[in-house]
Amino acid sequence: MAMNAARLRKIVVCKDLGSAMPLLTERDDLEVIRWTEDRPCDRAWLLENVVGASGIVVCFQDQVDRELVNAAGPSLRVVSTISVGYDHIDLKVMAEHKIQIGYTPDILTDAVADSAVMLALMASRRTGETTSFVKNNQWPVFNWMPFAFCGPQLSTTPFSPTRTVGFLGFGRIAHAVLARLAAFGITHCIYTPRPGAAPQPARDAQLQARHRLAALTPVDLPTLARASDVLFVLAPGGARTRHLVDAPFLRQMKATSVLVNNGRGSVVDSAALARALAEGWIWGAGLDVVDEEPEVTAAHPLVGEPRCVVIPHIGSATLETRAEMAGLTAQNVLAGVLGEPVPVALEYSALI
Repeated sequence: MAMNAARLRKIVVCKDLGSAMPLLTERDDLEVIRWTEDRPCDRAWLLENVVGASGIVVCFQDQVDRELVNAAGPSLRVVSTISVGYDHIDLKVMAEHKIQIGYTPDILTDAVADSAVMLALMASRRTGETTSFVKNNQWPVFNWMPFAFCGPQLSTTPFSPTRTVGFLGFGRIAHAVLARLAAFGITHCIYTPRPGAAPQPARDAQLQARHRLAALTPVDLPTLARASDVLFVLAPGGARTRHLVDAPFLRQMKATSVLVNNGRGSVVDSAALARALAEGWIWGAGLDVVDEEPEVTAAHPLVGEPRCVVIPHIGSATLETRAEMAGLTAQNVLAGVLGEPVPVALEYSALI
């Protein structure tokens, strides 16, 4: 028994994968150590238990840095994160040790795109204000007026036949959002791609034709700010994108524009956005991510803004999507510890 145990490949799981866990726990060639408490994985526990591990399952709350990799030792082959983001993983350290990174893109594209459109509608139609109005028993004494609780319409109308949607970051999720907005009669699409991304005129022409747009155009940041009726922030986090949406950017936006952030909270300066909403630089905002998360309480300046809808980073939170993400996370770590190519691996060399 001791000899068999010595040959077991060790996997440390920082987040329970639900129905996908048997993919790991029912194998007799693996030793699976799980963090079972209903709170973020304790760092001291992780550093103690990761020693000798071949694979680690993490989420965005778990920092994968030099300290963790050194604690694991030379046996570590793969880190599998149940997320599309990888801000919590030190890519340079991964490269030094030739460790594969498994992640879960594509699976969550549709769920996040759905939530982005939801937030655009909620922010433009003042859902935060109106739901509070009902919950606070104000409806029975409300004196209706023709323009009470009105907001800008997302769809085009005969009297307003042009709508421009903007994207900061124009990847898979942005394309899925655009596909959904086509039904609203969006006529123009503009975007600022990720820093360093190559132009893709053929792709843009195809998207323009598919969604029957009058134009689909890459633009610089000032033009993106000035021209967008609705701006979707879908850029990755990190130093290169931190606070791209700041006070000077927000001051250029239309007073009737809506900002939606389903990307990374760090891209938007919270203090600047709170001021923009309070002083009417823009109409409203819908946020699935916030720079300071998870330390976002009722005292946070954005939570108190009537025209800001804040939800707690749940863009991919559908039963179907989370189950698929968990399954892929398990498959990624399993392949890595067995010395096989990870099914969905982050090609991170170009990102360093």
